[in-house]
Amino acid sequence: MFPLRDHNPSGRVPYVTYALMLANVAVFLLTLPLQTDMAAISEFYGTWAMIPARVSEGQGLLTFVTSMFMHGGFLHIAFNMLFLWIFGDNLEDEMGHLPYLGFYLASGLGAGLAHYVSAPLSPVPVVGASGAIAGVMGGYFLLFPRAKVDILIIIVVFFRIFPVPAWVMLGFWFALQLFNSFGADPNQGGVAYWAHAGGFVIGLVLALPLFFRLGGPAFWRRTHGHPPHPEAKYRLSPSRVPTVRRRR
Repeated sequence: MFPLRDHNPSGRVPYVTYALMLANVAVFLLTLPLQTDMAAISEFYGTWAMIPARVSEGQGLLTFVTSMFMHGGFLHIAFNMLFLWIFGDNLEDEMGHLPYLGFYLASGLGAGLAHYVSAPLSPVPVVGASGAIAGVMGGYFLLFPRAKVDILIIIVVFFRIFPVPAWVMLGFWFALQLFNSFGADPNQGGVAYWAHAGGFVIGLVLALPLFFRLGGPAFWRRTHGHPPHPEAKYRLSPSRVPTVRRRR
């Protein structure tokens, strides 16, 4: 299940979201030459990635920030930037540019702390913007629960795009992270599920002041959980498969 876009257009240019995407992509491209040099990439990760065991020794506190702009591969950064592009612009629109930047960084810091608490002695480096973007998703879940999100469902050879309410897609994503958090060992590497789940909760909590400033439950009753503006309309048309006539 992959989100493709939402039906929630923003009212202003999301400069901060674009800048964050650009910064993440730029760091990733700059580190690509190191991927073929094991010694160089190990030194780079050892310096700038968040390593819980190192933090427990009182070192590398800045890596809670620097690790947010590092990624381990093409799919890692591609999916993170896709989620940020879909959900980030609307929060920036509601919060304003600088408050949104503070919200994003605070969500990332909280997500990193959640992972650290789950495995404080782990020597495995942690990288990625996933925790900060999970915070963005948590804020979106609170403010626009019924905004439509187009998701791509792939089952073997079956491909279909479905519009679903944001609370369904984001709620399922959060439940999956939380479920996997209890089944995976954070000391063994892999996906940092506690960072994802923690970032989501922290983002939701940090968005509460804005939610209450907009009216709280009255905001939901006024908008029925939809964006407070007309939704974007997309027309999904089936692809045409050319046919070849049989010669007699």
